Amino acid sequence: MDDELRRYARSYGSVADVYDRGRPSFPREAAEWLVGSNPVTVLELGAGTGKLTEHLVALGHDVHATEPAPEMLDELKRRLPDTRATVAGAEDLPVPDRSVDVVVAAQCFHWFDHDRALPEIARVLKPGGQLALVWNRRDERIPWVRRLGRIVGNQDQLVDESAQPLVLSSLFGFVEEATFPHWQEINRETVLDLALSLSTVASLDEDARAAKLDEVRAFYAEFGRGMDGMQLPYDACCFKAVVNDRPETGTADEEETSSDEPPQDGPDDMLLIDFR
Repeated sequence: MDDELRRYARSYGSVADVYDRGRPSFPREAAEWLVGSNPVTVLELGAGTGKLTEHLVALGHDVHATEPAPEMLDELKRRLPDTRATVAGAEDLPVPDRSVDVVVAAQCFHWFDHDRALPEIARVLKPGGQLALVWNRRDERIPWVRRLGRIVGNQDQLVDESAQPLVLSSLFGFVEEATFPHWQEINRETVLDLALSLSTVASLDEDARAAKLDEVRAFYAEFGRGMDGMQLPYDACCFKAVVNDRPETGTADEEETSSDEPPQDGPDDMLLIDFR
């Protein structure tokens, strides 16, 4: 991860409550597509404040939520006090080998150090297990939504580019894709929370951030409908792939006896010829 990405990633902890108020959730249909409807063991990476976690728990899955920012995880614990939650990054997962049916990451895979995270994810998945990813992308085919994107930034729109490390990984098979449209209700206050929750705004210095929020207020004054709010359209863009088969790690004794060379013939293996 380069310095700019690291700066953006670190910006979320300071705006955890704003993130929880301002960010959209995900459609239940998307959550079901990502992990299935039959209860399984799910490890969620970068769980944030629990926007997706809430759906996974409601579907009956055994969820272990992880998140590197303690402030974000505190919000999740308030929402879902009975859900297992651990402060951890994707590059060092606190679960045993081959112990998880699905690893899921919402809105965060692009922050990972993929050279370290993808082998870790493959390590913890059971044979036949899946890695599932989802991002909310604003539907900027609509002119006023495109106008908002020009103000707050379009970094979160690069979904296909963000999923490329999974597509190119030799650790996983064919990547399936699906898209689920949905809406977020925003008003004069929550549109500011939405802007502040974006790394492109949260990482600005105080003066630049205040100026950006003034732009958002002016935008809402022009396009908004007062306290009735607006419906901001999104696509939940989903990806999933099955982990490739890999051999079990053998014991030390097994490794010592295994060899690429053929076994040497012993006395019991000698060819006996009858010369009579």
